[in-house]
Amino acid sequence: MAQKVVAVVGSYRKGGITDSAVLAILGAARERGAETCVLYLADAQLNFCTNCRRCTQEPGTERGVCAQQDALHPIMAEIDSSDVLILGSPVNYWNVTAVFRKFMERLICTTYWPWGGAAPMPRSKHHPRKAVLVASASMPGFCIPLLTGAARALRITAKSLGAKPAASLWIGFAGKQANQELSPRALARARRIGLSLAA
Repeated sequence: MAQKVVAVVGSYRKGGITDSAVLAILGAARERGAETCVLYLADAQLNFCTNCRRCTQEPGTERGVCAQQDALHPIMAEIDSSDVLILGSPVNYWNVTAVFRKFMERLICTTYWPWGGAAPMPRSKHHPRKAVLVASASMPGFCIPLLTGAARALRITAKSLGAKPAASLWIGFAGKQANQELSPRALARARRIGLSLAA
């Protein structure tokens, strides 16, 4: 059976460095027969979490249901159908973008946190899918997990979505000029990741 690879992109610009890297991963996976889907958070009607915590009150392994009727439900349905998840965001002011963070906060529904509880607890420790983490920044790529909160935010999001990181792509020296293109080196790395996902 063909793998299904779903990408969640927190970039504000299509065709930018992060988006191009994610699309290169997806393209290479499709070459190996994978089914792919890309979800742009900037295009989704996704509301802010109101911290009502209604979605966290019922015990059990099933994800809590958010009271808000917006794009979260179809986004989660796509993710639930995936074998591999790609999470991508540029680094904006030392962390993932605000639109990615908004999505991340809505994932409180994956936890059990009754009133009086000290902290939210994961509903399940089962990680049925792999994750690829992608971020770009103007600093050298190796600095992204060392000097920003982006890598940790992407890892927490992956864990919340039942995914275990299998690869990462930290792209440095992005945004040095308007309409900058993905470097050949980063493109080659993205394609290698994509080909490995569908292997």
